[in-house]
Amino acid sequence: MSASSGKAKHHRTDSSNYTPVYQDENDHDDAREQTTHESKSRANQYPMTPLVAPPPPGGRYRMIAMASCIVILVAANLYLSLPYAFAGHGYRNDNCPVPPEDLPQYFRTSPNLWPGPTATGAPAFLAQTRVFDPTAAFVPNEPLQTSMPIEGMKAGNESIFRMMAFLSPYFPSPGFGVDEYPLPDGAEIVQVQMLSRHGSRYPTSGSDVVRFGKKVADEKSKAKFNGALGFLQDWKYELGTDILVPKGRQELFDSGVLHNYMYGKLYNPSSKIIVRTTTQDRMLKSAENWLAGFFGLEWRNNATIEVLIEGKNYNNSLAGYLNCPNADTKTPGYAAPKTWAGIYLKDALTRFNAMSEDFEWTAEDVYAAQTMCPYETVSYGFSKFCDLFTYEEWQGFGYSIDLSFSSTNAFHSPTGRAIGLGYQQEVMARLKNHTLGYSGSQINVTLDNNLETFPLNQSLYFDFSHDTNIVSVLTAFGLRQFADELPATEYPGDHSFTVSHVTPFSARLDMEIIKAPQPVSPQRDGYLKGGETRYIHFVLNQRTIPLGQSFAECDVGRKDGWCELETFIKIQDKMAEKAQYDFACFGDYEAEPYGKVTDGVPNR
Repeated sequence: MSASSGKAKHHRTDSSNYTPVYQDENDHDDAREQTTHESKSRANQYPMTPLVAPPPPGGRYRMIAMASCIVILVAANLYLSLPYAFAGHGYRNDNCPVPPEDLPQYFRTSPNLWPGPTATGAPAFLAQTRVFDPTAAFVPNEPLQTSMPIEGMKAGNESIFRMMAFLSPYFPSPGFGVDEYPLPDGAEIVQVQMLSRHGSRYPTSGSDVVRFGKKVADEKSKAKFNGALGFLQDWKYELGTDILVPKGRQELFDSGVLHNYMYGKLYNPSSKIIVRTTTQDRMLKSAENWLAGFFGLEWRNNATIEVLIEGKNYNNSLAGYLNCPNADTKTPGYAAPKTWAGIYLKDALTRFNAMSEDFEWTAEDVYAAQTMCPYETVSYGFSKFCDLFTYEEWQGFGYSIDLSFSSTNAFHSPTGRAIGLGYQQEVMARLKNHTLGYSGSQINVTLDNNLETFPLNQSLYFDFSHDTNIVSVLTAFGLRQFADELPATEYPGDHSFTVSHVTPFSARLDMEIIKAPQPVSPQRDGYLKGGETRYIHFVLNQRTIPLGQSFAECDVGRKDGWCELETFIKIQDKMAEKAQYDFACFGDYEAEPYGKVTDGVPNR
C-alpha cells in the first residue's frame, strides 16, 4: 500500500496548550443495564396461566422427555451456528474466526498475506541435551541455561548473554549516564508512547549461520573434529527461520505485564485502542503476546491491531528501510565489523583449525559458529557453541555488531536519520494532536491521515518494530549521545552506542509525557516558581535517556534527564530538514567508507 498524495488535513493545536486526550467513552455499561431492564419487562408481559391444557397423566413423562430432547437439539444448533451468524458484525480482529470480506487489510490479522518466512525448527529437549559440571553449584535454567564457565570471565563480570548485541535475550539496560528519579508529588504521567522490538527469534533468511550449517553437513563425513569441537561430528543445523521462539513469546508477554504495572491506570476500560505492528509473522505474534500480557487473554476486547504491510517499496514507518533504496547501496555496509572480526577472532581461528582435520575454518566460519550460541540458546535453551569462545572474544562479538548497526542505521550511515524519520514524525504528530497528510518521509499517508487508523485520542500508544528501525528512530530524533566514534581496529572500552543496551530482543522505548503543577527543579530538590509545566521523559529498556546530553536546550545539568515538552517539540521540528529524506534515500551520491559519515546524513 503506497502512500497516497493529497492536501494535508491537519488538526493542530498549539504545543503550549497541549493536553493529551483520553480514549473515547462508550455506553457498554449502560447497554448492559438497559438489556437487563428490558428482559425483566418482557418477562412480566407473559400470562401466568398455561397456554395449553395439561397432558393426561400417562403422557406427561413422554412429553417432558420429548421437549427436553428438542430443547437440547435446538440449543446445540444455535451454539454451533453463532460464529457464522455474527462473523460479519463489528469484526476488528476479535474472537470470530471468519472475518468479513469487506474488512480493511490494515485490520485483518488472519489470513496474513505478508507473513515472511515461517519455517519452524527442531523442538527443544533441554533436559536431555544440556551439559553442566555436576561438581559445581547447580544453577537452574530460567528458562535458558546461561550459567556456564567462560575462559577469562572473572567474578563480577556481566554475563556473556548481555554482550550479544541484538541477539541478547532481553535485560534492562545498565543505564545511560543519569540517575533515576520518581515523580515529584503533584506530577502525573498523562500519556505514553511505546515502540517495542519483537522477541527472540530464529535466524532471518539469508543469515550466514545457514551457510555454516550446510558447510559442516557437507564436509563432516570426511572431517574430524577433536577436543571442544568434538560435538560437531554429530551436530546438525536444525533452526527455523524468522519466527518467534518460545523465549520470544515470553519476553513480549512479560513486557506487556510490566507495562500494565507501570502504566495500566492510563487505560480507559470503556475504550478500545489501536495498536500497530507489521505483517511479518514475528511482528504480529509479538504484538499479540504483548497484549495478552497487558490485558489478559481477552485482549481483543481492549485493543484492535492495525497491521502495516511489510514489503519492498511499501510505506511503513515501522520498517522505514523498505522504502529507502540507498539504505542497501550507499552505507559503509559491513566493512568495519568484518575488519574487526578478523582481529578479535584471530586466536579463535587458530584454535579451531588446530582442533579440526580435513576442515578448513575461515574467519567467517568462526564468526558464524559464535553466532550459533545466542541463536541455539534462545531456540533450545542451551548451546555447546557458547564456551568455545573466551570472555574477551564475546566482548569483541558485541562490539562487531555495534560497528555494524552504526554503519547501516545510526550516525555513521548516510540514511540513518531518514530511515527513522517517519516514526519520529508520527510521535510528534500525536504530541501536537494532528494527522499526517503529507509524504515527506516513508509514512503511509493513507493510514496516517485517517483518525480511524491514526487516532489522536489515546493516552496509550503501542507500536512494534525492528531493532535496526529503532536505532534509526533514535538517530532521527537526533540523540547524538549515541554518535560515538567507534574505531574498526580496536575495542574502545565502554561506549554509549552499545547495541546490547539499546536493542536486545524485546527492547522497548517508552516516551512519557509528564504534567507538573510547577517547573521541576533540574537538581530535583523541589519545585521552582511558575505555572503548570509539561515534560517528556525517554525511557529505553527501563533506564532514562538524558535528553540534555543531546540537546543543550534541554539542560545537560538536569539530574532526571527530562526535557520541557515545548522545548523538545521546537527541537524536533527541525529534524525533518536535517534528515534530508529524499536525497538520503533516493539521491545520487557516492557511498563513502566507514567513518566519513558522522551525522546520519550524506555529506555534501
